[in-house]
Amino acid sequence: MLNSTPLTKHKLLILSRLADEYRARLREANLPGLEIAERDVLPSDCDIVFGEPVLIKPVMSDLLTANWIQSTFAGVDPLLDPALRRDYVLTNMRGVFGGLMSEFVVGYLLLHERKILQRLEGQKKQQWDATLTGTLHGKTIGLLGVGSIGREVARTAKFFGMTVRGYTRASENSEHIDQYFHGEGLLEFASGLDYLVNILPNTNATRKIVNAELLSRLPSHALFINVGRGSAVEQSALIQALETGAIAGAVLDVFEVEPLPAGHPFWSAPNTIVTSHSSAPSFPAEITKVFIENYRLYVEQQPLKYQVDFEKGY
Repeated sequence: MLNSTPLTKHKLLILSRLADEYRARLREANLPGLEIAERDVLPSDCDIVFGEPVLIKPVMSDLLTANWIQSTFAGVDPLLDPALRRDYVLTNMRGVFGGLMSEFVVGYLLLHERKILQRLEGQKKQQWDATLTGTLHGKTIGLLGVGSIGREVARTAKFFGMTVRGYTRASENSEHIDQYFHGEGLLEFASGLDYLVNILPNTNATRKIVNAELLSRLPSHALFINVGRGSAVEQSALIQALETGAIAGAVLDVFEVEPLPAGHPFWSAPNTIVTSHSSAPSFPAEITKVFIENYRLYVEQQPLKYQVDFEKGY
């Protein structure tokens, strides 16, 4: 599908809110044979597109010569619309968000266990609060999805002495997972977890996977964290679990509709923290490295890294 040859000149279109920074970094890299389109120019002959899926989708009908699109994000949902063309290679970002996601997840685990917000409230009231805190050591965390990000979260969890369960479609390639679950084992996976973390992509198989039945298997002290996709959650079931105290709380970074509308029940649900899709920002320096690595493969007519399967959705 890739029509590149080592002597071909390539034209790159960058569609990103950080386009100027990406453009400057790529010009500094001085990649052979690469012409970078100027800002706000939509060339009719670009063969490479680099940017955010939500910005690329509206102009897909004009990108008839593009045969490689590199997403700056891990998620590429807008480009999976079956109405869009698929006769090109789509690659996403992997290997750059694992550490950031781990920091986010473990940060909120510690916030919960060490009662940090409770301590701050006590300080505001000038109350001495010597209540014993919990610890991550010995707690059980369940990861819905153990791809590159999930494996990094698992590694960090083991550092803190946690028991780690992983639920995946089939793979078992992380040495930091104590027990894997697949298919029909979902409810067994969730039973008795102290923490449930969703890291799954948006696919037909993952939609509403966090539903009333799954939540009912969690103990009342469990915390749910969603850094995957909002579509994985049955909203009414989660809201009910939070409002009735069936689970201890939730940290929600992603939602079916973003920005989360004013007045949505998640804003005021008990013991819920909304973090506005901020768990793993895209840092241009790291994102650019992935593009450069793939560009070198592209000009050498080698398979690109992190190709997306349009049917699987990841």
